[in-house]
Amino acid sequence: MATLAERIEGALRAVINPRSGADVVSAEMIRDVATTTDGKVRLTLLLAATDDATLVRSVRQAVERIDGVTDVRVDPKDPAEFAPKPKPAGAPAAGASRALPIMEAQPQSAARPGAGSVPAPVVYPKLGKIIAVSSGKGGVGKSTITTNVAVALAKRGYRVGVMDADIYGPNIPRMLGIAGHLPVDNATQKIVPLEAHGVKVVSLGFLIERDQPAIWRGPIVMKIVTQFLRDVDWGQLDVLLVDMPPGTGDAQLSLVQATQVSGAVIVTTPQAVAVGDALRGAKMFERVGVPVYGIVENMSWFESPDTGKPMAIFGSGGGQSLADELGVPLLGHVPLYPRIVQSGDDGTPIVAADAPSAAAKALDAIATKVLERAGIPIRQ
Repeated sequence: MATLAERIEGALRAVINPRSGADVVSAEMIRDVATTTDGKVRLTLLLAATDDATLVRSVRQAVERIDGVTDVRVDPKDPAEFAPKPKPAGAPAAGASRALPIMEAQPQSAARPGAGSVPAPVVYPKLGKIIAVSSGKGGVGKSTITTNVAVALAKRGYRVGVMDADIYGPNIPRMLGIAGHLPVDNATQKIVPLEAHGVKVVSLGFLIERDQPAIWRGPIVMKIVTQFLRDVDWGQLDVLLVDMPPGTGDAQLSLVQATQVSGAVIVTTPQAVAVGDALRGAKMFERVGVPVYGIVENMSWFESPDTGKPMAIFGSGGGQSLADELGVPLLGHVPLYPRIVQSGDDGTPIVAADAPSAAAKALDAIATKVLERAGIPIRQ
């Protein structure tokens, strides 16, 4: 009977890289295969910027189908990390002592694109207005704002998509109550987005395991962002909201390099630390020529259950001061309301779960102001 390592190799030889037409083993894309006695498998997949990101799912599913395999983890990495290094004279051949010699040879290094090789942004007219929802700091409720604005717009009849570009913490699927794998249309070879609450959704969360960290460098991030724009059958949209990760790193730069972003919405809390980080995030968009539509202040106050009076737990005035410093509008305040958290965990955004609430009304008003700033005709 074939060993588990041999069965893994056989299964992976059936996984074809569409770009090269070769299987992932022959193409030297598999590294560091590790197995345990109880059937757990972990391996590295070398995914270049020109490769299809869905290969991660294909490799995982191929190994999952092997008898005796109980768990699979696929770690995508940049091929440049495995570029061959000069060996001293007399050094042993690579991989001489390893268990899987068929997976030892080093791949050719993948050239990193230089500044002069960055292509001009591509226009995707079917995607409508592409709006980045960003923040300089994590934990300020950026994904909550994204999902609720998206659902509020969909309730009015707008054609809305959400692209979850927060590759390090893709929470959009849970907040919209949607799970599963992204199918591919055999006729068009396009990825088909999943849909919830009238919103089309694409997220890295549909491609990797729930507990799998995305420890990826710039070229892979650029590839994923580009593929979510180019290779997804979004249909005709009025608005595509892009939920960005915190900070001003690879994902933000990849988005503005990959397409023409119509504008950005910056989310902050009233706290001075969050405002300072949000300022840096806003300045990043300004530097790359993306207009900032305005500021959303989240967690502005908490209504005391005893007195009914608002309590400014995180301070006050931070959102307005940031808007004033940037010379942009304050799009709205969103209160700290427990049902927002509950509805996000349950997969039904507050604008759908509790439309009469003050929080839902505030979010709906923010959606209106985003439309105004984007130049989209208002529907009631």
